[in-house]
Amino acid sequence: MKKTRVAVLFGGMSSEHAVSLVSASSVIANIPRERFEVLMVGITRNGEWLLYSGDVGKIADSSWEKDTGNRSAFISPDSSVHGIVVLSPDRPVETIRVDVVFPVLHGLYGEDGTVQGLLTLARIPFVGCQVAASAVCMDKAITKALCDAYQIPQAKWDAVRMTDLKDDAKAIVERLEKHLGYPMFVKPANAGSSVGITKAVDRETLYRAIELAAVHDHKLVFEESVSGREIECAVLGNEEPVASCCGEIKPCNEFYDYNAKYLAGRTELVIPAELPKETTERVRQTAVRAFRLLGCRGMTRMDFFVCADGTVLLNEPNTIPGFTSISMYPKLFEATGTTYGDLLESLLRLAMEG
Repeated sequence: MKKTRVAVLFGGMSSEHAVSLVSASSVIANIPRERFEVLMVGITRNGEWLLYSGDVGKIADSSWEKDTGNRSAFISPDSSVHGIVVLSPDRPVETIRVDVVFPVLHGLYGEDGTVQGLLTLARIPFVGCQVAASAVCMDKAITKALCDAYQIPQAKWDAVRMTDLKDDAKAIVERLEKHLGYPMFVKPANAGSSVGITKAVDRETLYRAIELAAVHDHKLVFEESVSGREIECAVLGNEEPVASCCGEIKPCNEFYDYNAKYLAGRTELVIPAELPKETTERVRQTAVRAFRLLGCRGMTRMDFFVCADGTVLLNEPNTIPGFTSISMYPKLFEATGTTYGDLLESLLRLAMEG
């Protein structure tokens, strides 16, 4: 039987480049080889696309970039190619037809609809959300505005453009203080879920938080601080999405920032989360409802706060969640009886459903 050829894209130009490498090395190592042929296409921090054929173990630490066998390669937008164009200084131009693409690209230029647009032009099926849902879910302000419109419960929030802050920062800060109070969270609207985030406790730290978030985006999101447990739920499917069990994050830091998520290694994951049955079902139902209303397909991890009184608040969706060995998305489905390899195969099959 002919194997399905899948191209795994990894790396990328976002602030989450390093996390993508770890996720991708895990994905590549676990795709069932008896049914799939895997091509590895890495994107450097500078945006150079390379076809890599070396040891998968060299991806996570970035040493893959130094491989002398690397060849320049890119997805062609020409749908007649339906795959990759490979350039070599000593060989003719080569094209490789691809059946499906798995973009393991976190953050900007990979999770925000850009790569999804390229693959749509090329008419190559790909894992995960389509262009519109990817773009919407990447922009925290747009996501929150839609959730308000769909009456999906969430924390109070506000959004501000840096150009507006430059015009009248004092008035805007006073508005934020009145609307949200302290402490409040300050986030770039378009960045990874844990990048550039600060918990501001007074006006001085608020101004510093704005400066940090502005490094990553020209639009910022502000959220009230919610006292609640951090609960995550994975959703899988296209027309008939299903929710996993719930998992709880117990961060080693004050909140689940980039360091707690990827570097410290001391954050505790509790799977399944110890919640009342009715609360668990409310989280799962809200996860599927948000998945549908935001137009998601394939996969999305939905992050929530569960308050002491049982209130369930959506925090944010992640359309290309982490796939590292400690990542919640695969662990949640593993807890419901789906192995890592079977999960990857399901995602690839869902992508090819069209």
